[in-house]
Amino acid sequence: MLNGLLQLFGTAIWFILPAYVANATPVILGGGSPLDGGKKLKDGRPIFGPGKTIRGFMAGVIAGSAMGGLEGVVEQSHIYFLLGFLLSLGALVGDLLGSFIKRRLNIPRGRPAPILDQIGFVVFALVFASPVMLPSGEIILTILAITPLIHLGTNLIAYKLGLKDRPY
Repeated sequence: MLNGLLQLFGTAIWFILPAYVANATPVILGGGSPLDGGKKLKDGRPIFGPGKTIRGFMAGVIAGSAMGGLEGVVEQSHIYFLLGFLLSLGALVGDLLGSFIKRRLNIPRGRPAPILDQIGFVVFALVFASPVMLPSGEIILTILAITPLIHLGTNLIAYKLGLKDRPY
């Protein structure tokens, strides 16, 4: 039973890893010009905010795609590069949508929005990847169950390393 559970977790993480890499990369390699150009909507709030940058977005897509490429080498299948790209792009679009929603709800940059912060990027990653490959329902549920813990854990590590201002 334990072996089956570990295999399930391993398979889930292996599948979603390009999205995790894409989501984490902007924390390390981001900065620079904001993706929204600093523009605001009629409500006076930024579209995404200064934390969502062109460099961070591009670095995330490239790093996640590279992770997919490495998975493709291991799996001996070229489909993983495309899958990695789609998972990465979806994760970052999901993250952008989360920021857009947070700005509309007047949640300041860097403040938490439970569920939206931890799950939104994964849902969009899965949606974007679905035309190429979608794991079983069991794997999807596992991804949705473990992602909040992984997200919080990696944010705490980034905080301890001085890469983030807050541990969430």
